[in-house]
Amino acid sequence: MLVYQDLLTGDELLSDSFPYKEIENGMLWEVEGKWVVQGCVDVDIGANPSAEGGEDEGVDDQAVKVVDIVDTFRLQEQPTFDKKQFVTYMKRYIKNLCEKLEPEQQELFKKHIPDATKYLMSKLKDLQFFVGESMHDDCSLVFAYYEDGSANPTFLYLAYGLKEIKC
Repeated sequence: MLVYQDLLTGDELLSDSFPYKEIENGMLWEVEGKWVVQGCVDVDIGANPSAEGGEDEGVDDQAVKVVDIVDTFRLQEQPTFDKKQFVTYMKRYIKNLCEKLEPEQQELFKKHIPDATKYLMSKLKDLQFFVGESMHDDCSLVFAYYEDGSANPTFLYLAYGLKEIKC
């Protein structure tokens, strides 16, 4: 199994059990999330306790709907960014990430990050923002949005900010 950690904080953000598609010259990974039910679920096994003289106790239903990626990696939702806040974040993120990249990676990153940033900015009003479990100030953001008509969110990851770890 492969786990992808935030290169800046070490937070686990994704694994290979969630297939991704590269977009924007490989700068962004697009991953489909799903709403799932978690917790107790009432299952009808066909018995009828009231007909058999027993009481129908039922189940204490504590089922909760969660997004699989958010729940699995304990992502923490953040307030939305306006355009100015987003540009400020991206400038700081690019600077911090470049320090961690190899020289040839830096070159490719700097070449393609402007287009990826424009792509994200075009969706800014529709994005939800998430960070890893540590909620560190200088971390990678994970973005989520809903395609037209989709009930499930699509997540966007900044690919160069992820470090692959074999488990």
